[in-house]
Amino acid sequence: MRGIPAQHGLKRGLFLAFALAAGLSLSACSDIDNLFGGDDTEMAEPAPSAAPPDAGAPPTAGPAAPQPIAAGAAPVATITPVTIESGPDTGTAVNKTIQSLRAQVAGLQQRLAANSGRVGELRNQGAGAAGAYQEAKAHITTRLQVGTTRGNPELVAEWNTAQGQLDALSANLNALNGVGTDVTNDSSTAHFALDQISATFNVSGAVDEDHRQLQLLEDETSQTIVMIDRLLKEVSDTIQRQTAYIASERANLTTLAAAIKNGDFYGGSVGGLGSGGSQPAVAGTPLVVVRFDRPNVDYQQILYAALNQALQNRPSASFQVVAVAPTRGNAASVQIAQSTARRHAEAVMRSMTDMGVPATRVGVASTTDPAATVSEVRVFVR
Repeated sequence: MRGIPAQHGLKRGLFLAFALAAGLSLSACSDIDNLFGGDDTEMAEPAPSAAPPDAGAPPTAGPAAPQPIAAGAAPVATITPVTIESGPDTGTAVNKTIQSLRAQVAGLQQRLAANSGRVGELRNQGAGAAGAYQEAKAHITTRLQVGTTRGNPELVAEWNTAQGQLDALSANLNALNGVGTDVTNDSSTAHFALDQISATFNVSGAVDEDHRQLQLLEDETSQTIVMIDRLLKEVSDTIQRQTAYIASERANLTTLAAAIKNGDFYGGSVGGLGSGGSQPAVAGTPLVVVRFDRPNVDYQQILYAALNQALQNRPSASFQVVAVAPTRGNAASVQIAQSTARRHAEAVMRSMTDMGVPATRVGVASTTDPAATVSEVRVFVR
């Protein structure tokens, strides 16, 4: 996370704070010997975690090949790259600018296709890991329901397999976060390119052909923005669901480990997931206000410090992320401002989940404020 040293330490710090508040023994999930009394029972080795794809790999040229969807995995939204039409060189300075902008938009299209392929592959991998995890968990619960011996080594081996698959799902989530960051950057680049195209219409020295090419490129860029935003929402929704699932199943593993130790299933549900979803906007003084009045606003350090302080004061706290858009200009300008504010709110929410905040503790809402001059994101404690 840019601007914050020791990123993993920050993430672990907040995640442990939330885990302790919820009564989740995360250390128990990573140290099964303690749960089983530290005896000499031989434990099976955990199943190797599936390695995530290299998030830093350069995008391939052209549309990515469609990825087969694993059983139980929802398909990724169809992304059909736009063909960026070329145009004759009119020899004007304006046309040189058009050629540069055209190359920039074509590069965005290539990255869009590559990122769409990466999301499809990661969702397939995540579905496979989740299926293997559920299969191992089902074997354990079935044996426990009919009764078994205390600390049964066969069930311990199944438990280790389940933990390995859940670790693979966590690695998959980290890779999805990396894709989300890339797509967010592409969205910002595409909007900036559209602004440049609009400004180029007012540059003197153009011929009619230059304006024809600009109009075409403006349409192509607008379509590109729509598809990038669609993919960004797909990634954001997947991250929220997967974060909540992993947090819940870590707790379930702890329950299962205790049951294996005693040879009998007991306790609460081993399959229930907390319900998330957006919450209505809240009143009161916000914990943090992030004003996006310039590119690359560095808010993570302040956000982390505020979240950490809020948890110290109230360990059971949840948070509401509210996208606030100004209302100046015509209806089209307000709509664009609202879309921009929502993208900023999604970025702040991803930062919070990167720091270890479970998605089930974060609500997202949007509103407008006549007093606002720029897009804002306000974080409230609930």
